[in-house]
Amino acid sequence: MKDILDMHMHTIVSGHAYSTLSEMIAAGKSGKLHLIGVTEHAPALPGTCHDMYFHNFKVIDRHPGNIELMMGAEVNIMDYNGVLDMPENTLKKLDYAIASLHDQCIAPGSERENTTALIKAMENPYIKIIGHPDNGAYPVDFEAVVKAARQYNVLLELNNSSYAPQSGRIKSRENALLMLAWCKKCRVSVILDSDAHIDADVGNHKYIYDILEQADFPEELVVNTSVDKVKHIFSLVRG
Repeated sequence: MKDILDMHMHTIVSGHAYSTLSEMIAAGKSGKLHLIGVTEHAPALPGTCHDMYFHNFKVIDRHPGNIELMMGAEVNIMDYNGVLDMPENTLKKLDYAIASLHDQCIAPGSERENTTALIKAMENPYIKIIGHPDNGAYPVDFEAVVKAARQYNVLLELNNSSYAPQSGRIKSRENALLMLAWCKKCRVSVILDSDAHIDADVGNHKYIYDILEQADFPEELVVNTSVDKVKHIFSLVRG
């Protein structure tokens, strides 16, 4: 499978990552990626940048050589009603946003509460990707999540970091297979992301490939094969 993009990564700006923006771009070029997306953590996560950081993306070259760069954010879902930690005037400054559940910002709830939190976040028109939805610390109803992703034209993420042996997320591999079964049934697309916190991991999706093979997941539902696929989904009007 042609895999030419990576849309979830963090630089030193996030506070617990170890490479600069220039180093991440260089790694993307070295890996022959066509598109990368940098998504610093939004302000509610301890140690990350101030909201003002996201208001000055106009100074960044989005075509630094033979690669395209998009600037976004990984925003935090703060409650079970899908409230985010980033105001609309900041979300408007982004090329796209990922919404994720992090235990520093929201305690795991019941399956119903976690599911509602994800679906309510998807209703926000600035959210284009749900980050690591298969984290077993936050059990969800995957049928409902996948059907909502289809309704709101949101991509569900397969997060390589979640499947690494040293990952602190639980049951992600098993849950990914459940999610992919519903995605296949409902014809919902997924995105493969590294969640890189250092330049050596940019474009690293190696653990995901095994899961896709095990799920017998159709390549046409993986957006990483085409920059146009990602941009098309990002541009779609919400259902």
